Amino acid sequence: MGVYKLTAFEPAGKKILDEGFEAKDDSEAKQIGERLLKEKGVYEKTHRCTSPKGELILFHR
Repeated sequence: MGVYKLTAFEPAGKKILDEGFEAKDDSEAKQIGERLLKEKGVYEKTHRCTSPKGELILFHR
């Protein structure tokens, strides 16, 4: 298990979500990240999710 970082932004660049969560792999992290974004109502905002290695696994602009 690793800690993934999920971040979402307003159009002006203000950070509106910044949290970490655990997942067993990148595939599971992508599913968890999308679910969290939808639950928090920021799925359509600019967002990204990075792996414990710093790799970008989810991005929307």
